[in-house]
Amino acid sequence: MFSSRVLELVIGMAFCYGSLALIVTTFQEALSALFRLRARMLRDCIQRMLRDPQFTGAARALYEHPLISTRIDFADPHTSPRPGPSYIQPANFALALIDAIRSGGAALDSAIAAVPDPQLRRTLDTLYVQTGGDVERFQAALGSWFDSTVERLGGTYKRWQLLVSFVLSLLLAILLNIDSIHLFQTLWRYPTLAAGISAVPAALDANLLNDLATLPIGWAGGPVALDAGLALQAAGWVITASTTLFGSQFWFDALQNMINLRSTGTKPASVQRGQTRERRARR
Repeated sequence: MFSSRVLELVIGMAFCYGSLALIVTTFQEALSALFRLRARMLRDCIQRMLRDPQFTGAARALYEHPLISTRIDFADPHTSPRPGPSYIQPANFALALIDAIRSGGAALDSAIAAVPDPQLRRTLDTLYVQTGGDVERFQAALGSWFDSTVERLGGTYKRWQLLVSFVLSLLLAILLNIDSIHLFQTLWRYPTLAAGISAVPAALDANLLNDLATLPIGWAGGPVALDAGLALQAAGWVITASTTLFGSQFWFDALQNMINLRSTGTKPASVQRGQTRERRARR
């Protein structure tokens, strides 16, 4: 069983890491919403699927369909349209794509044969043959194709999120001088400070706020010297940035578990003996 001092240290570190991860997540979501990154990545994925890198052919026709976009952002082919929706239902994708390739009202097999790109034409023809020419089954196959492709896009987006999260957290760690090594040493040397942090947010008073102000976070003093101390400090920044990759939910769950473990304490000897007798009786 961990000692009380170790638990207080773990709780203090988890609180600091969870708070930083929460700040990074907020910044990341704000950037994603500002630049509409999900919508841009989805449109780029559809352009690759439909072999339309210039966004002048099948992909643009798909986005012009009312089932995909209700805005008039794609009417002029010479203008750069907005990214479009951030999410498209597979069924709507299938219906809109079929309607787009059958623009002249031709039969579905003839419309597939008239698709200009050979790779897209082969993909559509393969799905059409596998479904036996049944329109409903062909729509379902198109929806499954889109769904599986978007799942791979989700993996790409998550990897991008991890990279952005690490870069943002590293910048914050440097700007705020959140050095995990120094923070660990301080909380270990001053257990009362770690115990005070573990009370957040249950109790905030003037003494605790003064203690929190003494945490080794922030810059003080003159210019940084290029020596071994800076290398150790940089290692602390990297460790701090790496912890945000777990996410704020992970750290706050760990924080809650550690607090519960600390409040549980050691079971009385009488309770332990009673549980032992009960297990023996069941045998």
